[in-house]
Amino acid sequence: MRISAIAKSIVGGLAAGATAAVTAVQDGSLTTGEGVTIVLAVLGTWGIVYAVPNRPSV
Repeated sequence: MRISAIAKSIVGGLAAGATAAVTAVQDGSLTTGEGVTIVLAVLGTWGIVYAVPNRPSV
């Protein structure tokens, strides 16, 4: 199965954002700083995962 770089980065970004969101709302509220952290986690993951090429098939 071939996974495109875009699909790979979207899934990675959603996973990072969900992880940051779950950690941020443990106390029952979401502050502005926590919201910024979630957004940066998603955007950072999108950029990094998109930039790393898939392993070439053999």
